[in-house]
Amino acid sequence: MKGTLLATLLLSAVAGSALAQQQPQFSHYGFNGMYLNPAYAGIKGQGEITTLGRYQYLGYNATFDDGGSPQTYMLSASLPVAAIGGGIGISVFRDKVAQSNITNAQLSYSKHIKVGEGRLGIGVQGIFNHLSKGLYRPIDKNDGSVPRDGSDQKIDAGVGVWYESDKLYVGLSANNLLRSQYKFKSEGGDNTAQVIGENHAYLTAGYNIEASSSVVVTPTVLAKLVMPGKFGDSNKFTFKNNSYEAGVRATFNDKFWGGVGYRYDESFTGLLGMSFAKDNALRFGYAFDFIAFNQDARAFSSHEIMLSYRLPKPGLAIRPAIRTPRYSF
Repeated sequence: MKGTLLATLLLSAVAGSALAQQQPQFSHYGFNGMYLNPAYAGIKGQGEITTLGRYQYLGYNATFDDGGSPQTYMLSASLPVAAIGGGIGISVFRDKVAQSNITNAQLSYSKHIKVGEGRLGIGVQGIFNHLSKGLYRPIDKNDGSVPRDGSDQKIDAGVGVWYESDKLYVGLSANNLLRSQYKFKSEGGDNTAQVIGENHAYLTAGYNIEASSSVVVTPTVLAKLVMPGKFGDSNKFTFKNNSYEAGVRATFNDKFWGGVGYRYDESFTGLLGMSFAKDNALRFGYAFDFIAFNQDARAFSSHEIMLSYRLPKPGLAIRPAIRTPRYSF
């Protein structure tokens, strides 16, 4: 019975109708807008470079030969470009889950529009996805629905909007709009094993509250939605297998921060971090997830490290000439 259940789970993960989330999650989502939304590119008015490393469900092996702990590494960069009226951004990640590997690269452009006290970004992105599958143990020999040591790659697209002011940010985005179909060599020797690149949507928001002259408190929320079905299907917006997160962090003198979070039906999160260098441009953060639910199918904890650098805000390359009225006659 246990072997049958394992095989069923494996087949569900590779079947074309699978609805589970295929993209990695990060506990530092409040510092990682470029990964979530193409409209974030350059919206803060200064360049940013962010790296993240995440080891999810540390020590979880179950019956997988190579372990079942997802490992994710990500690099993103964002830069405002006044000449194009907005900003550009890139994001690259590699995600490994047992016998499955995903390499993803995104190139984004955001058009910025002044709205009230903040700016609205409208973004588009091109996406490159490379999926590879290793070796599985099928119940039935030569099962054509089970991949065997193959890979496929596709081009996809995403869109988003992002509003940013000194106190508030709100973003909504969707990716994998083409819902591409990936095909792999199978146990049957043909290319019948398939995976659908599901559409994902991200809704996130945060608000800065000045608790004192030196302390800023920031509540944050994130909803990650998997949208099965092609556009126009009647069940497109049933939002199965969604994930919901909420948290709050306190920042002291723009240098130290700490916070807590909750991921629905999965974990509680603790955040710690500090800034270094001139203008606190270099930031280091650590996140610990205590897996409070379904530990038998996961593990006790997840760990994440963030390192980011904020470039100086663009300014005049040279000082403007100071004119005297002495020679104005």
